[in-house]
Amino acid sequence: MNDSLDRRTLLRSTGALAAAGLLAGCSSDGGDGESDGESDGESDETMTSTATSDDGGSEVSEEVASYLSDTSNFDGSALDMTGQDTVTVTVGAEGNNANYAFAPAAVRVSTGTTVEFEWTGEGGTHNVVSEGDGPLDSGSAVDTEGVEYEYTFEESGTYTYYCTPHESLGMKGAVIVE
Repeated sequence: MNDSLDRRTLLRSTGALAAAGLLAGCSSDGGDGESDGESDGESDETMTSTATSDDGGSEVSEEVASYLSDTSNFDGSALDMTGQDTVTVTVGAEGNNANYAFAPAAVRVSTGTTVEFEWTGEGGTHNVVSEGDGPLDSGSAVDTEGVEYEYTFEESGTYTYYCTPHESLGMKGAVIVE
C-alpha cells in the first residue's frame, strides 16, 4: 500500500514539476515586460490570485485561503493544471493527522476540464460535497478505492467542497476554474 502511495506522490510531483517547467517562461508582468512602478489599477487580491510559485502552484484568493486555513496539506497555493483535459484529486490522502485530506487541496483548471475524485480506500468513508449551492455531490460517503466521482467544470469560478464525515478535521478542497 505504501508503494502505491509513493508512486502516486512521485507521479503527482513529476506532473507538478513538468507544469512548472512549461509555465516558467509564461508569467506575465502586466503586458509590456517593463515595470514603471505605477499601479495598473488591479487590486492586490487579483494579483495574488494569479502569481506563480516556484513549485508549479499559484497563489489563491483570500476567500480560498480562508476556507482552507484549517487544512493541514494546504500551502497557500493551487496546483496549476490549466490546459489539462482531466485532473485527478485524491480523496483520503495523508493530511489532517491521518488520511483525512484531498490532494491537492486546491487546484486551478481550465473550463471544460473533468476533475476525477479518486478514493484511496484509507481514512474511513469519504464523499465530496460543495460548500453552499455548488454542483459537487458524490452522494453517500464510501470507503472504496478508485475513481468514485467525476465532474466536468463548464463555468469559470471558485468551487469549494468538503468531506461530510471529516469536514471538522479540515478535509476541504477547492477547484478554481479559469
